[in-house]
Amino acid sequence: MSATAKNDRAQVLLSTTSVYPEPTAVGFEMAAELGYDGVELMVFTDRVSQDPAAAARLARHYGSPIKALHAPCLLVTQGVWSRDPWMRLRKSAAVAEDLGATTVVIHPPFAWQRNYAKNFATVIKGLAARHPSVTIAVENMFPIKVGPRKVGAFKPHWDPTIEGYDAYTLDLSHCAASGADAREMAGRMGSGLRHLHLADGVGPGVDEHRVPGRGEQPCAEILRGFAERDWDGQVTLEVSTRKCPSREDRLEDLYESLKFARKHLGH
Repeated sequence: MSATAKNDRAQVLLSTTSVYPEPTAVGFEMAAELGYDGVELMVFTDRVSQDPAAAARLARHYGSPIKALHAPCLLVTQGVWSRDPWMRLRKSAAVAEDLGATTVVIHPPFAWQRNYAKNFATVIKGLAARHPSVTIAVENMFPIKVGPRKVGAFKPHWDPTIEGYDAYTLDLSHCAASGADAREMAGRMGSGLRHLHLADGVGPGVDEHRVPGRGEQPCAEILRGFAERDWDGQVTLEVSTRKCPSREDRLEDLYESLKFARKHLGH
C-alpha cells in the first residue's frame, strides 16, 4: 500500500467552534467551502448546536457531514441538555449515533463531580458497548492556574492516561497549556489514540489554540507519525479565530490549517 493510500484514511475535520464568535452554521459553511472532510460538532451555547435535527439539516444543506461530536462538558455548557453529567454523556453518545458521527469527544470529570468521576470509566465502557459505532475518546486537559498556583480541576487527573481508557483525544494546545510532552503523551495513549485536536500553543498556562505551525508544539511531527503507519483516526482543526478582524481573515486561517494538516499527513 502506498503512503498516500494509507494517509487517505485519516479524515480532516473542522470543529464548529473554530469559527467562534460566528455561529455554528458558519462552521458547516466554511468546512464545505474550504474542502474539509466534515465537521466536529461542538455542542455549545449556540442553540443550533444543541438541536440534533437542526445540525443534521445544516450537514445536508452544506454537504459537510458530522463525523465527530464534542460533548457539552465545558463550564459554560454545564446546563446544556441536562444538569446531570451522566445524562449529557448518554445523550451525546445517542445523538452521535443518530447523526452518523463515529467519535464523541469528552473531557475528564471536574474535580467537584465526585459521583460522576467515581464510575466514569465504567460508564464509558457501558456506553461504548451500547453504541458500538461510536468511539468515546477522553481528551487530555490541563491544570488551572490560580495566581501563582496550579490547581487540578479534573478528577482523577487532567492527563487521562493516568486513569487509563480505551480511547483518547490528544489535544496539542492542551499539551502546551499543561507543559506536557505531546510525543510522550501520544506514546502513552498508544493504539487508543483515535482522535487529534490539531492546534498549536506556546504555554504553559495558556490554552491558545493557535493555527498549527504558529507555536511550539510538534504538530507536524505528530501528523507525520500518523502518516508513517496505517492510522485511520480523525484530525480535527480546533483553532481559535475569534481575534480575526474579518471573515476573510478567518477563512484564510482555517485554509492554512487545512493545508498544514494535509501536507504533513501526506494527502
